[in-house]
Amino acid sequence: MSATSLTSLDTLAASIPDGAVLAVPKDTSGVAMAATRALARRGVRNLHLVCVPQSGLQADLLIGAGAVTTLETSAVTMGEFGAAPCFTAALRNRSLRIMDATCPAIYAALQAAEKGIPFIPLRGIIGTDVLRHRTDWKVIDNPFAAGDSIVVLPAIRPDVALFHARCADREGNVFIGREREVLLMAHAAKTTLVTVEEIVDGNLLDDPARGGAVLPSIYVSAVAVAKRGAWPLAFADLYPMDDAAIDHYMTLARSAEGVARFLAEWDSGVQAAA
Repeated sequence: MSATSLTSLDTLAASIPDGAVLAVPKDTSGVAMAATRALARRGVRNLHLVCVPQSGLQADLLIGAGAVTTLETSAVTMGEFGAAPCFTAALRNRSLRIMDATCPAIYAALQAAEKGIPFIPLRGIIGTDVLRHRTDWKVIDNPFAAGDSIVVLPAIRPDVALFHARCADREGNVFIGREREVLLMAHAAKTTLVTVEEIVDGNLLDDPARGGAVLPSIYVSAVAVAKRGAWPLAFADLYPMDDAAIDHYMTLARSAEGVARFLAEWDSGVQAAA
């Protein structure tokens, strides 16, 4: 590889420091669950988790593992499986700092960082409850039109963007397919760490069929191979969500001891083999 490192999963996870602002994608966009398990295993703490624009199992598991201090998101949901148990418990006992957001607001704030500007205007928030809870979002007068108010949002520049992708080449170019929001995350973040299903020969940017859907290595700090790295979530067209494993998590995650048991079973391979 060039400036991008091909490394192990544990080394990749170890490069995410305690207290980092960590951006992660929604459940259908390539969630690095194997790296998330590695983070929990090493006991990462005080993360400021930015969900782009929402999360599910990944955020809930990190909350249950005691890794998250601040959560910036438009939602944490387990979809048809019900309310996210650890997130809900943290709301009830007020153990998290919540930065409530909307999907357009998170995308816009990342776009500000992508463009290298300190803030970005956005409509559609004035008059909503979420604006009352975000004192860092400001309502200003449109400098180009009298009597027109607009909200400005500070840029979100994550310390680390973390996601899972189908493959990378040995130069560190990563095939992201149609998941364009991970491209935004990589552009906005200081560091981008990627797990992939496999390393392929050749240069992906030279492939006319795939080159347009490749994140160039200049935006990628490190890549680690993690087969079925999004499990138990679904990933692209390669494997579906493991409903039985999610059901098992929903049962165990009713307590901190249950979350620890889920993680221990994951390490032992019990769940992956199910």
